Amino acid sequence: MTTFALVGAGPGLGLAAARRFGAAGHTVALISRSAEHLEGLAAELVRDGVQARGFAADVLDPASLTAALRTVAEALGPVEILQYSPAPRADFMKPVLGTSADDLEAPLAFSVKGPVTCVNAVLPGMRALGRGTLLFVNGGTAVRPRPDRAGTSIAFAAESAYARMLHDTLAPENIHAAQLIIPGAVRPDAEHSSPEVLAERLYDIHHRRNGFRHYAEPLPD
Repeated sequence: MTTFALVGAGPGLGLAAARRFGAAGHTVALISRSAEHLEGLAAELVRDGVQARGFAADVLDPASLTAALRTVAEALGPVEILQYSPAPRADFMKPVLGTSADDLEAPLAFSVKGPVTCVNAVLPGMRALGRGTLLFVNGGTAVRPRPDRAGTSIAFAAESAYARMLHDTLAPENIHAAQLIIPGAVRPDAEHSSPEVLAERLYDIHHRRNGFRHYAEPLPD
């Protein structure tokens, strides 16, 4: 049995994705900063018949991320699927002319150093398995920058470039890197962007392995 590791576990999309991959037979590793928060999410999944555990780590702290993912592999089995989808902080979204170089340190650590750290931690296990999936979830600013959200526009674009390079480089090793763009808010009542619909979309991307960039719905004009 292999593991689905979710970086950025939360009660919306994260929980829905964990439930979907867990239903497919994967053990589930939930990763976020709060151990108490993770305990509640894991208990909810266990009640649904999913084998799940929480592992506390901060995406802005590479050492804690690496340690958590190593512990995941030791405790639950090798990570076959990694989903990187933590929610960006509100202070990442300053106007471009009000954004200093210092303001970009946290967004870039969040969207570039975090993913690089996670991939480096799980890649040896995927190579040993002979397969793997790397799922990157981003908002619309990853492909259409907005001057009122400079931090995410810059950092998501950098994450997109990294993910695309992984897609091209790792394909011969049967490791599929893909990105899902969610242009608007994730809402329970949204036709294309509810947690359950997005979770099914992510599972489909993993299963079909067809292309790099996918959209939950068309980008608004």
